[in-house]
Amino acid sequence: MTEQRLTLAAGTRLLHIGPYKTGTTALQGAFHQSRERLAAGGAVYAGRGRQARVAAAAVTGARLRKGSVTPTAADWDGLCAEVAAAGERRVMISSEAFCNAEADAARRAVEGLGGERVHVAVTLRPLVKIVPSQWQQEVKDGLCTPYEEWLETVFRVPRKDPVAATFWLRHRHDELVARWARAVGPDRLTVVVVDETDRDMQLRVFEELLGVAAGTLVPEDGVINRSLTLGEVELLRQLNIEAEARGWSGDRYHKVIRNGVMRHLDQTYAPPPDAPRITTPRWATQAAAAVANEIVAGITAAGVRVAGNLRSLAPPPTPPTAPSPAPAAPPTATLPAEAAAAALWGGLRAAARKPKAPAHHR
Repeated sequence: MTEQRLTLAAGTRLLHIGPYKTGTTALQGAFHQSRERLAAGGAVYAGRGRQARVAAAAVTGARLRKGSVTPTAADWDGLCAEVAAAGERRVMISSEAFCNAEADAARRAVEGLGGERVHVAVTLRPLVKIVPSQWQQEVKDGLCTPYEEWLETVFRVPRKDPVAATFWLRHRHDELVARWARAVGPDRLTVVVVDETDRDMQLRVFEELLGVAAGTLVPEDGVINRSLTLGEVELLRQLNIEAEARGWSGDRYHKVIRNGVMRHLDQTYAPPPDAPRITTPRWATQAAAAVANEIVAGITAAGVRVAGNLRSLAPPPTPPTAPSPAPAAPPTATLPAEAAAAALWGGLRAAARKPKAPAHHR
């Protein structure tokens, strides 16, 4: 896994900034349900919920999903106070929203959480796998744009475009690492490369960072955050188009689509293994591979600590003699009646619920 001792000094504030789509849901779930075991080992998981999303958005200016609360300075101040109260215990703070920070916001986050006590952790997966996952997540958050059109914007439009700018702020990982390394110093930043063949590897690395016993962090049962099939994501995209055309508020979208359709579909329907999935066209895969090689080179040059195989982030080069495969016909976006019924029932049930005051986790 690593040749160096990873354990951080007592009193360290370990700030996990994501980015998105790098196994963060599973990691945060394990931390959230393991609070008592962490405390027994002298460590604290900061915040009341699964992650410190709202507080992170308050300091970074990150845009939260439709229907979320509006972040305030009090959210950030409260998190900083909780971290300071931990004294000499090691503290873990986690939210992907931190990866939206520009340089000034990164410095403010570090200062607020303890200055020289802060050590940053960045979890990474291959960019070619992140690309379809990120588009799918955007659709879950209300995006109406088709996949190939979104890819064109990300890879072929100048980065001043808002969609491209947001994607690369998060996923130009060499620049992300460099930005935060400037805020804390390269010796106080650890890149954790996710091992796709070992789902517990991330947990073991973070246990070592925090100096707690192996096995302290236990994977959360029942929370999979599975990838959607092509038919499922296209259903959601079409619902997004309809909701936007009818001027739905963020609260209404959150209630009916996100907490109704999506949640019920995810919890009650298991797609068959051969269900069509999102397919990235060859030109975009090649573009992602080229960027991935630059990312690996940039992180290597940054001199930060690395746990895992950094080279696994970039695909091996294709031999010059290998023929280019003929482009396959794109799969058809279809949805079985069972899945459609689950989605419809989830939306109907959510729409029928009586309104109540929002109870979003801060």
